[in-house]
Amino acid sequence: MQKMRIMLYVDDVDLVVKFWQDYFDAKIETVTSLPDDFKSVVLTVSPSIELGFFPKAFIAKYSPEVLGSTPSLLLFSDQFKALHAKLPTVGEIVDNNGTLTFNFADPEGNYFAVAQAE
Repeated sequence: MQKMRIMLYVDDVDLVVKFWQDYFDAKIETVTSLPDDFKSVVLTVSPSIELGFFPKAFIAKYSPEVLGSTPSLLLFSDQFKALHAKLPTVGEIVDNNGTLTFNFADPEGNYFAVAQAE
């Protein structure tokens, strides 16, 4: 099985990594030291998905052409209702064409969505 790594640019890597660890049981895969005392962290959130977090300030300095908005991510969970009850900033559960979904925000206000796994 191949892995997919999604790279996200955030203001506070440690804060956002802790959020994903606390609410999604994500595990640290790697921590990489970057120039100018920056670091990136890769989390494993499922057997096939990794999230790589990079500081926006680093990206702005070294690769400003890729700094853009947060991608729209839809995650599927078999613990849908428990996750909805656990997350601190969560929207209502809605039926989206036969699939139950809700959205949530991370500590920096980036929004993501979760769908109930079948």
